[in-house]
Amino acid sequence: MNLIISNETNEKIDMDEKLKSVVKTVLETEGLPLEYEVSITFVDIDEIHKLNKEFRNVDRPTDVLSFPMDEDFSIEGVDTMLGDIVISMDIAKDQAKDFGHSLDREIMYLTAHSMLHLLGYDHMNEAEKTEMRAREKEVMKILGVFKND
Repeated sequence: MNLIISNETNEKIDMDEKLKSVVKTVLETEGLPLEYEVSITFVDIDEIHKLNKEFRNVDRPTDVLSFPMDEDFSIEGVDTMLGDIVISMDIAKDQAKDFGHSLDREIMYLTAHSMLHLLGYDHMNEAEKTEMRAREKEVMKILGVFKND
């Protein structure tokens, strides 16, 4: 597994091992090999707003965006690119405060949520939302990270 973490904010982010654990746990709970590459980029609220408008035609900021690779390709000896995750640090901080838990917990949850999107999960209808939430809860439970952390 190859995890590429980029920080385009002024915030100090020291979560590499926690993020690797989230990505690994999602892949394992889905019964997938760890032969994937994922990138996680932290941005500010203005950048996520711009990306949300450009790629989803939604003119407002959001907490996290997922960009799955549409092509199924593999190169021997190289991890297959699963996709990109973009997290707004500004919104993650606000949500952590609003929900009464740590910033680390919020970022781990957003990463798990986005990983599931990269694997094809969605929440466009109630059945999909129920299934996706159950998968998120399973991952967070395995990681030992709960809402009040």
